[in-house]
This record gives sequence, C-alpha cells and structure tokens, in this order.
Amino acid sequence: MASITLVTGSAASGKSRWAISYFRTCDNVLYMNTSPEMKEETLNRLEFSNKENDVKWEIINSVNDPVSLMKDHKFFILDDLAGFVTNAMKNTAKDISKITREESEKIRNYVVNNVIECMNRVEELNGALVIITIEPGFSVMHLSPEEVAFRDIMGMVNQRIANTAQEVYLSVSGIQFKIK
Repeated sequence: MASITLVTGSAASGKSRWAISYFRTCDNVLYMNTSPEMKEETLNRLEFSNKENDVKWEIINSVNDPVSLMKDHKFFILDDLAGFVTNAMKNTAKDISKITREESEKIRNYVVNNVIECMNRVEELNGALVIITIEPGFSVMHLSPEEVAFRDIMGMVNQRIANTAQEVYLSVSGIQFKIK
C-alpha cells in the first residue's frame, strides 16, 4: 500500500532530518530538492545515513517538475513546498510585490496539482512519499505584499496537502508529533 506523509513545522525544526531517517534503510530513494543547492548540514546527514545503512540515494536540486522525475524509484522526498511555492511565484507573478488574487490562485492551483500528481504517481508505484513543508503561521507577521501572498498561498497549499496525505507530522524542536 502506498504511503503519503507530510511533515510540517517551523524553519530548522528537524523536518529534513526526520525525512532522511524515515527512509534510512531504503535503497534508491529520490530526494527532490526544490532549492538550487541542498543545505550542507542536510547533505552531510544524508551522506552519513546512506553510508551507515549501505544504501544509495539520488539527489536532484532545483526541482520544478517533480512528477517528471518519478520514474525509476519507489521512495521519494519532496523538500520543500516552500521552495516550490517561491519558484512558482517568481515564474508566475508579473510583479511579485504586487501579486494579484488571480496570480495567487494560479500559483496555489499549480503547486497543489503538481503535488497531487506526485501523490498519484506514488500510488501507481505502490511507493512512499514524504513531503516537507513549513508552517507559515509559526513565523513572525509578514508586512510586505509578497510575504503576505507567500504566507496565504503556503497556508492554502498546506491545508490541501495535509487533508490529502495519509499521515501528517508536526516537527517542533527536533521532535516529531503525529497529528494525523
């Protein structure tokens, strides 16, 4: 049976560490990083875990189309939805400081549809997917229009994915709590 898991929390709360440990003994995991480069700490942790467990993972950075990458693997980590939303905002909004409601809806739908496609692909493969996201409500109040738009889009995306995922974990201070 396929497994879809969302892990959410504030920045530096242990989400990536938890996702790596979730698949620590699995071989041939595809780590889809939405940032141009994986954080050195995360990369070191991943390499140490792979060596310790004698497994090999594939890491792809700057992921904008995760579904197209889901071919030769059964286990997947999508790290993270915040980067995915940020990239979609940059690619969609004409002026990110004056983002319109229509642009926000288009971005939200684009991200949700892509993630739902990933979930469907994992179901087809009878695999497992861990999606990492941030919880925008745990941060300081944003004042700029682009920060407000990001927070609102992230909130809506997280709600939709959390409602669709089979399991949801909240990561706080390096401790993960199952909330669904």
